Amino acid sequence: MPPPSADIPLIDLCGDPAIVANQLVDAAAEHGFIYIRNLGHDISPASIDEAFALGKKLLDAPLAEKQACSIQTNNRGWTGMHAETLDPKNQKVGDFKEAFNFGEFINHKAQQPIPPTVAADEARFSAFANLCRALCLKILTLLGQGLQVNTFFSSAHFQDESGSGSTLRFLRYPPPSTTAHSAHDVRAGAHSDYGSITLLFRLRSQSGLEILAPDKNDGNNEKWAPVPVVPPGTEQDPSPPILVNIGDLLSYWTNGLFRSTVHRVVFPDEGGEAASNALPRYSIAYFCHPMEGALLEPVPSERVRAFVAPGERAEGAGNGNPHAQRKVLTAGEHLLMRLKESYGTLYDDAET
Repeated sequence: MPPPSADIPLIDLCGDPAIVANQLVDAAAEHGFIYIRNLGHDISPASIDEAFALGKKLLDAPLAEKQACSIQTNNRGWTGMHAETLDPKNQKVGDFKEAFNFGEFINHKAQQPIPPTVAADEARFSAFANLCRALCLKILTLLGQGLQVNTFFSSAHFQDESGSGSTLRFLRYPPPSTTAHSAHDVRAGAHSDYGSITLLFRLRSQSGLEILAPDKNDGNNEKWAPVPVVPPGTEQDPSPPILVNIGDLLSYWTNGLFRSTVHRVVFPDEGGEAASNALPRYSIAYFCHPMEGALLEPVPSERVRAFVAPGERAEGAGNGNPHAQRKVLTAGEHLLMRLKESYGTLYDDAET
C-alpha cells in the first residue's frame, strides 16, 4: 500500500488579493509547497504544452550538440546522467537524469551556447521564461503583502547590473526499465532548492516527487510523502496545478518561518501514482533568484520577528532547514555554496 500523499494546499491566485496573500503565507510557513491552480490565467495550458514539446526537442538533440553546451560554473548548459549529485552525503551515484539550464535571456537571446537543433526556437524558450518570471514576481508580491513587507521580496528580484541566478531547467529522467539501479537509488537526491521560489511543471501520470513532511502520527519525526501531479479537485482542469516550493532564500529572509522543504524524485515503483517503466519522465522547473547582491537579512515583519522555530532553540536553525541560518550572505554567495555541493568536481577544476 503506497504511503499517504503529501498534504499540500491548493490556492487559486484569482481570489481576493488580501485573502490569497494570507493563504500563501500560511502555506509557505506550514508546508513549504503550494499547488497553484492553473486555469490559464497566468500561464496558459497551451504555453505549457509548447514548453514541454520544446524541452523534448532540446533533450533529443544529438549528444555532440549537447556536450558542446556542457554546464559551466555559471550554472548554464547541459548536464548528463549522474553528473549532478543533489544529496552527496547519502547518494552512492549521481542523479539519474539529464538536464539543460537556461540562464536569463536578453532581448530574447540566450546568453550561452545552445544546440543548433533548437536555435530557431530561442525566442520561444525566452517567452516561456518570461511567463514564469512574471508569475514568480506575482507570488513574491503576494507573500510580501501577507507578511506586511509589501514589495520587499519582489523588489529584490528587479533587474540590475549584478544579474541573478534565475534558471529555466528542462529535465528528462530515462525510463527505469533501461537504467540499472538498486533499490536504494533515487532519480534525484534529497535537497532543498537554492533560490527564492521554484515553479515546477509536470505531466499527468508522471509521478515520483516526494517531500519530507511531518509524520501525522508522530509529530517529532518526518517521513517521505508522494506529491500527486493531479491532486483531488483538479482532475477536470485544463492543466495540472503548477507546484510552487519555497527555496532557501525565502527561508533566510523569514528567519525560518517559511519552510524550504527537502524533496527528492524516486523511481516510479516507489511513487503513489501509476507511471510507466517504459517511458521517460519529463519536467520543467523555473528557479527564481533575486539579484546576486541581495542581502539575506530577515525581513522587517512582525510575524517573522515573533517566530521561533522548534529546532532553533536546540540547534540554531529554523524549521528543519540547515540553510536558514543567521549568518548574512548575499544571494550570489549562497548560490555558489550550494552549486559547489552538487557539482564539486566542476568547481574544483575551475579553481585549479
